[in-house]
Amino acid sequence: TLSVFSFLFLPPSTAKVGKTSLIMSLVSEEFPDVVPYRAEEITIPADVTPERVPTHIVDYSGIFRPRLCYLPLANVICIVYSVNNKKSIEKVCHQCHEVPLILVGNKSDLVEHSSMETILPIMNQYSEIETCVECSAKNLKNISELFYYAQKAVLHPTGPLYCPEKKDMKPLCIKALTRIFKVSDLDNDGILNDNELNLFQRTCFNTPLAPQALEDVKNVVRKNINDGVCDNGLTLKGFLFLHTLFIQRGRHETTWTVLRRFGYDDDLELHQDYLFPPLKIPPDCTTELNHNAYLFLQSVFDKHDKDRDCALSPEELRDLFDVFPYMPWGPDVNNTVCTNDQGWITYQGYLSQWTLTTYLDVQRCLEYLGYLGYSIIAEQESQAAGITVTRDKKIDLQKKQTQRSVFRCNVFGDIGSGKSGFLQAFLGRNLMEHRSYYAISTTYVYGQEKYLLLHEVFPDFDYLSDADLACDVVCLIYDVSNPHSFEYCAKVFKQYFMDSKVPCMMISAKSDLPEIKQMYGCSPLDFCRKHKMPPPQSFTCNTAAVPSKDIYTKLTTMAMHPYDMICALGFALHALNKPPKNGKEQAIQNI
Repeated sequence: TLSVFSFLFLPPSTAKVGKTSLIMSLVSEEFPDVVPYRAEEITIPADVTPERVPTHIVDYSGIFRPRLCYLPLANVICIVYSVNNKKSIEKVCHQCHEVPLILVGNKSDLVEHSSMETILPIMNQYSEIETCVECSAKNLKNISELFYYAQKAVLHPTGPLYCPEKKDMKPLCIKALTRIFKVSDLDNDGILNDNELNLFQRTCFNTPLAPQALEDVKNVVRKNINDGVCDNGLTLKGFLFLHTLFIQRGRHETTWTVLRRFGYDDDLELHQDYLFPPLKIPPDCTTELNHNAYLFLQSVFDKHDKDRDCALSPEELRDLFDVFPYMPWGPDVNNTVCTNDQGWITYQGYLSQWTLTTYLDVQRCLEYLGYLGYSIIAEQESQAAGITVTRDKKIDLQKKQTQRSVFRCNVFGDIGSGKSGFLQAFLGRNLMEHRSYYAISTTYVYGQEKYLLLHEVFPDFDYLSDADLACDVVCLIYDVSNPHSFEYCAKVFKQYFMDSKVPCMMISAKSDLPEIKQMYGCSPLDFCRKHKMPPPQSFTCNTAAVPSKDIYTKLTTMAMHPYDMICALGFALHALNKPPKNGKEQAIQNI
């Protein structure tokens, strides 16, 4: 609700300035014969106001000083003076506050001259004064305009946008409009061409500009500044000049419409409702990007991959995130996704990191998409339109199929068992000094591209959290060259996963080294046999070639089809009771 406070700080003995008459003339559309000390509080419905905002009007009178308690609640204050009373004009300069102010010169019907010459120095002295309106309650001159400007002062204030002393926009306004320009510059060439300008115009004002209107806008820029138009497109310098011109000509609503369409609040910060739209996520459901979101992110990548090498250099990555208030991706991202030989994030790695963020922290993903302007460029209601909430995993198990594209594998193993090497090998790296607790990339299962997210769980057996245990498949890694390595895997399985429905796979890591008997009650193979698990899978990342991805495809397949794994294992156990000629172990491998 917009609250308009009309009041006067003059003592009661001072000649009246007509503030109460102004309010009554507005409401009744005629000059009152009898004017009380003050008008009763009035609320004007939204449908009869110029800006379609409900307006609450409170009349302050010096006799009723308790009404000063209303001041902190006011959105705008109208200070009324009489144009034919010099003393009332002089009193104006003592009545400035932190909310927008409208100076109202009443009784203009009694004089032939204007008071603006006296008022202008006061307006220049106090930035919170939005404008001055001369009017007459008696003949209804400019009464409607007064309340229009009062509403405008709240809905489209000058203060956050413009500094009258410097005759330029304020830094926060320039920063916000610069982000808007960069989001709207779809090909990242530093110019808004006609197509981009029309999309911008349609986005903000629901109508495109006619070709001649576009030319007229560019001609105004050409005539006033250099470098405002380049290759028949609008540069950032020209874009900022236009908004400065709008504000200087009193068309603040144009700039505010643009700012609010791109998510900014009255303090020129991105609104929380814009960054974090509502998104309901039931228990046991996960979050993924949908096809439209991937298409948008692909266009953002292409926009900033200037050398077309399908990777983002550090400079290109900084340019991409220039519309963010901070750098969202740290050095650890390079150890979490695929990079090229120079260590730059590839196209696949870029999409993988977005997929990881969406899965682990969807609110952060919504925020990031907001900074990039997803809802505006993709013409969606909010960033939430780019998110798919998967169905409950229990339903997937019941129906024996899943529609998900991202699967989580938690990797357990004792210190030094080879977990980090296993994660990095998934990204195509051999034994190197890398450290990240996550690795994500794509695998192909029956011709379908899926994302496998590997999470290395810290080997603290007594403090495994729900997040450590929640996954689609479990990977238990032991070092074949360490006789005590397997014991940790066995304990984790028996304590946390033996009675669960999560499929598990045992990995015998560092298989390039001589295998040493594990100091445990049974061998890893017998353990897997006993607990209806596939036999241990040999793995090493100490190879000259890029490590094979076969084992990761197996993990993704197990995550996608846990029911099929149970059936296959049952069939494997049946085969063990009647082993073929080539032995029990080969029977399991064949299954």
